[in-house]
Amino acid sequence: MAINKTEQIYQQHIKPLTPSERLALIELIARDLAIQNDYIEKTPKHNITELHGLGKEIWEGLDAQEYVNGLRKEWN
Repeated sequence: MAINKTEQIYQQHIKPLTPSERLALIELIARDLAIQNDYIEKTPKHNITELHGLGKEIWEGLDAQEYVNGLRKEWN
């Protein structure tokens, strides 16, 4: 069975790379594809401050020090 060009490139050039080098390559390819498809421009931008107050009801009525003390008891 003939090996296709993509498989050949992978076997010869990519597979010998270290895992961190392969991850860096994936990042480069993904970024390139995203730019080519105008994905970055179509994706709405968000600001970290939009998360302010999110989930605050979970902590309502809890004393912070009691919570921390409870966590520390679990360590022992």
